[in-house]
Amino acid sequence: MEQQPETRRLPENAYKELKEGEIYRPVMDPIAPVPEVRPYSVIWGLVMAVLFSAAAAYSGLKIGQVMEAAIPIAILAVGISALIRRKDALGQNVIIQSIGSTSGAVVAGAIFTIPALYILDLPTNFFRMFLAATFGAFLGVLFLIPFRKYFVKDMHGKFPFPEATATTEILMAGERGGRQALVLAVSGLIGGIYDFMVTSLGWWSEVVTSKVIDFGAGIADKLKVEFRLNILSIVVGLGYIIGLKYALIICAGSFLSWFVFVPLLYEIGQQLSVPLGPTATKLIADMSAEEIFRSYVRLIGIGGIAMGGIIGIIRSSKIIGGAFSLAYREIAHTRKTEAATDVRWQTDIRMMFVVLFILLTALATFVFFYLGVVPTLTQSIVALLVAIIIAFLFTTVAANAIAIVGTNPVSGMTLMTLILASLVLTQVGLSGTEGMVSALIIGGVVCTALSVAGSFITDLKIGYWLGSTPKKQESWKFTGALVSAATVGVVIMVLNETYGFKGPGALVAPQANAMAAVIQPLMSKAQVPWVLYLVGAVIALLCVALKVPPLPFALGMYIPQELNTPLLVGGLIAWWVSHRSTDEKVNSARLHRGTLIASGFLAGGSLFGVLGALLRFGGLDWLAAEWQETLSAQFLGYVVFLLLLVYMIWDSMRAKPE
Repeated sequence: MEQQPETRRLPENAYKELKEGEIYRPVMDPIAPVPEVRPYSVIWGLVMAVLFSAAAAYSGLKIGQVMEAAIPIAILAVGISALIRRKDALGQNVIIQSIGSTSGAVVAGAIFTIPALYILDLPTNFFRMFLAATFGAFLGVLFLIPFRKYFVKDMHGKFPFPEATATTEILMAGERGGRQALVLAVSGLIGGIYDFMVTSLGWWSEVVTSKVIDFGAGIADKLKVEFRLNILSIVVGLGYIIGLKYALIICAGSFLSWFVFVPLLYEIGQQLSVPLGPTATKLIADMSAEEIFRSYVRLIGIGGIAMGGIIGIIRSSKIIGGAFSLAYREIAHTRKTEAATDVRWQTDIRMMFVVLFILLTALATFVFFYLGVVPTLTQSIVALLVAIIIAFLFTTVAANAIAIVGTNPVSGMTLMTLILASLVLTQVGLSGTEGMVSALIIGGVVCTALSVAGSFITDLKIGYWLGSTPKKQESWKFTGALVSAATVGVVIMVLNETYGFKGPGALVAPQANAMAAVIQPLMSKAQVPWVLYLVGAVIALLCVALKVPPLPFALGMYIPQELNTPLLVGGLIAWWVSHRSTDEKVNSARLHRGTLIASGFLAGGSLFGVLGALLRFGGLDWLAAEWQETLSAQFLGYVVFLLLLVYMIWDSMRAKPE
């Protein structure tokens, strides 16, 4: 008979380092069986995986940031369980969240690389996307399992785990009722309908600029200095969750690109009578600010992203070095470990099975490479080794980043993977179209592995705090990965047919465009803009010297300005609502309610965005493009955006401490 402990509160030492001899006892009984894997939890977990895979794919390709699925899924899980009055729901909600949150991780791995195949007009199909995402996700889960105890148990209280903390608090709040789900649902509807009116109905401009006034238009024309702001709720919601600190860093990088480098290059271009660069076809003097940014300045951002990834690896060198010895100890002492961890709360998949599954996944990946991607046997073996070695080494880096700051620098590490893979593959005679396809598929596998590993450590920490069974979380993560990989493959195909990834009106897909920009010259033996990459790398090193996180600064340099400025707006709101009272409990309650509202904006805006894409794909194209380009549409955009911010602030300020 299944038992449940009476207590339903997190222990006082949940977030603190344990003293000598002190033990941590989770919320649920760590020994007795508890309801976890049930048809209810599995079905709802898979439903969440499908919905949030579609939503995350749209948000990532639209604004360059994959929405975090863990928090919205946790809120929905507790809301549903409260609505139907399901008993003993905590363990089942953990499984729902664990399966469903695979969506965002798999999506990040896929959309950062796979759309580059479309951008470069390279051959691709559903099965290439599906298998690359699936095998990458499997490797991410399997490589992380040997390190679960290190991150979630041995380092208890030493890592903050920001996202895991927030999700755990939400799941615990569900024990007292799912009222928070109402806030999420209302804000999700408001944000979703608001964004739908912009992106699908075209009732006002999506991007507003400083050119709405004559002075701003004159500055933009003469100096190429232009302020741009995307007014979608999904972006401002993301800024709220990121917070003011990182929003400021991202925007600092963006302002350096748009307010320094763009006008500087334009001024230099006035003296040039020929296009600058081997691939340029237009004089800089004839370019707009946006064209200068796309053609030159964003390459500086790519260099900064690559160097930011290198810096992250160097800082995590001790963890990477210890990864081999830790894995060896786990494998060499499998039987001893299994005997010592017979409690449900600390039981993983047996290490012999983990090793076997890694070998089977590696074999399946090799067959996929050899039959569907890489031309020769030797090149397929090299491609497999590159993918496996890099994925293993970077897995702990991704997990460490999530544990400390809640942000996974997967794009920077994937960029490095593409460069390394390209350099290695060209040495074995693989270049041109086949080389680009091979490198991008390898990048897709590695990127998904790192993304899933980072996400999974969050799930496992949540389970550790609450008392879930790790083996069940690990086992059902594969099912979530399969469903998410299939969903994202379909969504990418639909979005490509509807919007495309290049040309006017296309989805931004900034990471995929960065991958395409890097891989093409490396594999086509064209002149590579190393100087621009070097400038970005030097800027990243200067950030380190100034104690500024280099990766978010470099991402700000690369991502278009209109997608960075609303992050600052959201971050300012988060700071403002959490500093208005002298009572810290009131400030905390307001910040938390605002987080729910922002999560609703992300979830609603993304889901309605997918709905709009499906309607357009079906021939119901209601977008009034001509109206959106007018100054009147921009003025209206400023007004409705201000109203959205007023709602966000007003509703956040309504919060009261419990």
